[in-house]
Amino acid sequence: MTLAAPLTAQKTMSTLAWALLLFLAFIWGGSFVFAKVAVAEIPPFTLVLLRVGLAAATLWLICLATGVRMPRALKAWGAYAVMGLLNNVIAFSLIFTGQQEIGASLASILNGSMPFFTVLLAGLLLADEQFSPRRIVGIVIGFAGVVLIIGPRHLLGLGDHLLSELMLIGAAISYAFASVWGRRFAGQNPMATATGQLTMSTLMMIPIASLIDQPWTLPVPSLATIGSVIALAVVCTAFAYVLFFRILDMAGATNVSLVTMLVPVSATLLAVPLLGERLEWLTIIGFAVITLGLIVLDGRPVRYLRERLARA
Repeated sequence: MTLAAPLTAQKTMSTLAWALLLFLAFIWGGSFVFAKVAVAEIPPFTLVLLRVGLAAATLWLICLATGVRMPRALKAWGAYAVMGLLNNVIAFSLIFTGQQEIGASLASILNGSMPFFTVLLAGLLLADEQFSPRRIVGIVIGFAGVVLIIGPRHLLGLGDHLLSELMLIGAAISYAFASVWGRRFAGQNPMATATGQLTMSTLMMIPIASLIDQPWTLPVPSLATIGSVIALAVVCTAFAYVLFFRILDMAGATNVSLVTMLVPVSATLLAVPLLGERLEWLTIIGFAVITLGLIVLDGRPVRYLRERLARA
């Protein structure tokens, strides 16, 4: 999941902010594990409907309890609908469909390519987001990592789910479009934005899931699957939104974006012992290359090294 955050001045990360950031990465990493469990019994589109529907209901309760007012203008709800389509309907549908075939670890790593597509799209579509040499290098490195994960593995016969892996890349691209679209919500109440987009996502998914999956004909899922659905919706979506915006307020948009580097790590640490997944060496190397690209895009480690060298 991607969340549109208004650009803010970079703040210092306190110990509490770091702890909350790691907790958020743990939650979002766990979403890939919960999804892997749930898609074994629930079709993807029905799972998307359950996730966004329960999350929307939870956030509505939070908004009512905290006095958050939702806009009434149709234009605002139209913007929420586009955000929900990109950020939830398309992205979640591709992720859950892809995870029917591939593991949580690989899914999270491929989905971690989202920042590269975001920078690429922002540079192409937004006048105030121009390409810099550092951004170009970061994008190239990141894409090299993705190609390393997908390309050689299939050429060497190590992967047989190419379409599913491409679906995760498609989800990352959809998230990137959502990030660009989400800039229009800067300055608005973030809880209202989260609630609005999930509400519109739910309305869109009702006919889709009904026509394709006919969920009323499905058998009752196991307790493990029901628990995974509740965790996906309430913890990994609704609560994660609240936590994200808390960190955003404490540490700023630049610092909170570090969660992108941490989610694949937490997903892997959870998926290996809980689901018995194993990562191939090419995937590990590709993940390392993607992480390097993210570090270059972030810029702070590069600036730190430059300052240290200047002092030496």
